Amino acid sequence: MSALPASSTPPLVIGHRGAPGYRPEHTESAYRLAFELGADAVEPDIVATSDGVLVVRHENEISGTTDVADRPEFADRRTTKTVDGVRLTGWFTEDFTWEELATLRCRERLPKIRPENVTYDNTEPILRLCDVLSIADAQSEAQGTPLRIVIEIKHDHYFRELGLDLVELLLAELAATGWSERPEQLIIEAFELGALLRLREADVQAQLVFLAERIGSPADEVAAHEANRSHRARSYAWFRSNAGLDLLATVVDGISVAKWNILHLNALGRATGTTDLVQRAHDRGLHVYTWTLRPENRFLNLRFQGSVHGAEWGDWRGEFELVLASGVDGIFVDHPDIARMVRDESS
Repeated sequence: MSALPASSTPPLVIGHRGAPGYRPEHTESAYRLAFELGADAVEPDIVATSDGVLVVRHENEISGTTDVADRPEFADRRTTKTVDGVRLTGWFTEDFTWEELATLRCRERLPKIRPENVTYDNTEPILRLCDVLSIADAQSEAQGTPLRIVIEIKHDHYFRELGLDLVELLLAELAATGWSERPEQLIIEAFELGALLRLREADVQAQLVFLAERIGSPADEVAAHEANRSHRARSYAWFRSNAGLDLLATVVDGISVAKWNILHLNALGRATGTTDLVQRAHDRGLHVYTWTLRPENRFLNLRFQGSVHGAEWGDWRGEFELVLASGVDGIFVDHPDIARMVRDESS
């Protein structure tokens, strides 16, 4: 694949789980508001129920984002599991049918940082992926422009071990909702390359993007190593190297990285500029996306923090502008309106 040509197209503003800066994440109001505030796309994370329904939750453990812990009828579902090497105790989507999950109500995930959002707790149900696709259809019609969806596949290897193939379920959902023939509107991403390879083999009509955490290795790489010790698990850092980018350029369309891999930090941890990651990826024909741009001090680099109070907003504009200056093709944001403003001013 050749290097990406210079483009005047502004980077996508992607509502990260909707507009969670203003509403509890992954709710209907969060998704509708994200589009109304100028997001070009929204990002639903998908996990599965016991009966194979794709629901949108950041994780399959749902005690932090729903009222499940307060439901006595589900008290016996509380359990401890290891998900992609992390031991968790709580309630998991795969232990519920969709009919059961539909009775739950959503809650703010970061109540101390976004206390205003708590007023919306317990007012909206969990959504299925098909619900989010329907919202995008309705908003596209209302706004007179084709809006995009960025679907993130969560814990692919973990769910396959349970007999729930998220790739197969996703392909069926896209076909059933009419989204299987909209490559200009659909991006699919995953932290596990295996899921993206299976989608490519199925000739899915979408842009495929590999997600790379700051540290560690993909779960499918770790599983392959455990099954065959001669296989060395490739790290996320390796996938960001020139060799890793060379490989990715042959099988996917883009890479999505934490903003900390875009920002160049000095010895004190303060941002002094940007790294060459975007350019190296572009040189190989890969699009580059980054996450997550947020205005609160807790999430900003030291250079842009305005105080020690994590919930207060710092110099978010300065950090957003620096990230955009790297040449990224899209930014995941919690507040689409302010990101859209800075994006448009910088274009």
